[in-house]
Amino acid sequence: MEIILKETIDTLGREGDIVKVKAGYARNFLIPQKKAVLITKASLARLKQEQDAINSRLATNKEKAEALNSQIEKLTLKIAKKAGEENRLFGSVTNGDIADALEQAGVTVDKRSISISEPIKTLGEYKVSIKVGYQMTTSIALQVIEEVAGD
Repeated sequence: MEIILKETIDTLGREGDIVKVKAGYARNFLIPQKKAVLITKASLARLKQEQDAINSRLATNKEKAEALNSQIEKLTLKIAKKAGEENRLFGSVTNGDIADALEQAGVTVDKRSISISEPIKTLGEYKVSIKVGYQMTTSIALQVIEEVAGD
């Protein structure tokens, strides 16, 4: 079944793209959620009319993603956690911890866009990938250091 996407979906395509998906996925999820419409003469005509607006929105989103990318690439995050023997952490560093550290550095990122390849459970340096926009990811240097007990 061919449909027109009304919004960008990472696994399918950009807003305004005509994609082919399974009928059940379109009928049961995409169309009821208003993320897509069936291809008809009217929807194709509407797509042609809205193409300039869609392209300008996509360009704006791309510029925002590039600006966020340049902000993030400059940063080196430090997260302090309590550690025990052999530099093992009590718990682990989560996406939420990284998002909070980014926010303290002045960059707002949704924690769902942060990807950690494996759980961070020891002190050290890591590379963490962050999705900043449609098909654009960046990586950030993360240092997990031992938390110093306060007085």
